[in-house]
Amino acid sequence: MANLKEVRNRIASVSSTQQITKAMKMVSAAKLKRATNAIVQLRPYANKLRDILSNLSASLEASHSPYIQEREPKRVLIVAVTSNRGLAGAFNANILKAVNQLIATKYEAQYRQGNVSIAAIGKKAQDYYEKRKYNVIGNNNELYNDLSFENTSKITEAIMKGFVDGDYDRVEVVYNHFKNAAMQFVFTEQLLPLPRPEVSKESNLHKVDYILEPSQEEIVEQLIPKSIKVQLYKAVLDSHASEHGARMTAMDKATDNAGELLRNLKLSYNQARQAAITTELTEIVSGAAALSNG
Repeated sequence: MANLKEVRNRIASVSSTQQITKAMKMVSAAKLKRATNAIVQLRPYANKLRDILSNLSASLEASHSPYIQEREPKRVLIVAVTSNRGLAGAFNANILKAVNQLIATKYEAQYRQGNVSIAAIGKKAQDYYEKRKYNVIGNNNELYNDLSFENTSKITEAIMKGFVDGDYDRVEVVYNHFKNAAMQFVFTEQLLPLPRPEVSKESNLHKVDYILEPSQEEIVEQLIPKSIKVQLYKAVLDSHASEHGARMTAMDKATDNAGELLRNLKLSYNQARQAAITTELTEIVSGAAALSNG
């Protein structure tokens, strides 16, 4: 049985930890509300833009835009979207695991040749792949300090330029898709070249007849870069909301676990205290009995 001082020290330590986890849960809940509003407002716009672009670009040839040109993926860039901080359960670990699995199953040959690069958005991915000697492009850890479409577009423009210049033949993004505070799903999407819609009889039935001005080619030329920027921005916003949801859930569980541990420690403390009192009473009774017999 642990002595009373050790148990008291553990109770004080766990109580302090519980206060911290409870405060972090409240902070994440407040940030989650803002992050959720941002991604919920963007999704309809991003989806509609993608649908319009699919209808317009279905009949275009690859020569009309460098961003839809399919090439053999000899050089690959993977955008890994994580967070700058931990204490969010398996949020970051799931992304790193998905990226590693993507490399091992789909781009193993390119990796052996040293043609797989990582664009990390978030300190966790940056540190992980730098320690493992991957070719990590740039440093985007400051993005979350001022998360906006303009700042995210700077990253996207650098990626688009690398694709056009031939530095990468394919770009894929791995991120957490936000569903609710308790559920996030890892998504892997091809960012470049822009996936072409599959032309079928059913898709032709649902094709929208747009009146275009000035021309289809000019409109698509402006929409494609815009769509690519919006898709990456959506992925970052999804990940940002998922981070706060995962951290809020993790801190809630940590608070509950601390409460359970406190109950067990207090029970141990009361048992130790009762045992000490019983021992003292036994000693007193034994001493009194010895004196009376003497």
